[in-house]
Amino acid sequence: MNKNQPDTDSIFVDTKLGDEPFRFDESVASVFPDMLRRSIPGYAASLEAIGSLAGRYVKDGTRCYDLGSSLGAATLAMRQGIRARGSSIIAVDNAPAMTRRCADIFAADTAKNGNEVPIELVLGDLCELPISNASMVVMNYTLQFLAPQKRDAEVLKIHEGLVDGGIFVLSEKVRDEDPHMESLLVDLYHEHKRRNNYSALEIARKRAALENVLIPETVTEHRARLSEAGFENIAVWLRYFNFVSIIAIKSGPAARPEL
Repeated sequence: MNKNQPDTDSIFVDTKLGDEPFRFDESVASVFPDMLRRSIPGYAASLEAIGSLAGRYVKDGTRCYDLGSSLGAATLAMRQGIRARGSSIIAVDNAPAMTRRCADIFAADTAKNGNEVPIELVLGDLCELPISNASMVVMNYTLQFLAPQKRDAEVLKIHEGLVDGGIFVLSEKVRDEDPHMESLLVDLYHEHKRRNNYSALEIARKRAALENVLIPETVTEHRARLSEAGFENIAVWLRYFNFVSIIAIKSGPAARPEL
């Protein structure tokens, strides 16, 4: 089988993984597209929107950033949507297994589609990556994996690195402020996973593996952080159970006024 061909996610069928914390290692990288498709409701819609937003907000001669790029789905969505000239994309991830596969995926996309928007793939800590001259920054289900005490500084860095009129796309798993609604949304989400052929045991094991690794916040907390960082225009554009996608725009001239 081609090493870039995604396999079916059956990681948590293995009883040996029952007590291990979730890691973005080779076993996850090999099944990641299937895992996302079956685990994150609305994921395809978020990628479609990223492409559309890239066409509207990316400006000539600016950079785009995919922070926590994994296998590069958001990077490729931006690349396909960009119409600006002289722009480029920086994709960063701290998991070697992800970046190894991602490099091949980007090369295959260039060969197949002839897209000339350059991509720089960085293996490293996104918190240490400088952001500058950016018209678009994406964190697609990434901030939730940062330690909570690092999140304010990261969002502030993103705001400061954006040009006027630049956009930040933040997708996250969230928790509801109402305990009753939180319980309902979690149950609905688990039912969604069962409909996508995950067993109750797999669901329970993955939930345990993500404990203290993925730490969700409320939409109110996300909005407050974005506002405190300086974003004035903030909206939840997509919500599906306990998954949301938020857009935040840095004040300044509107991008691509011809649209």
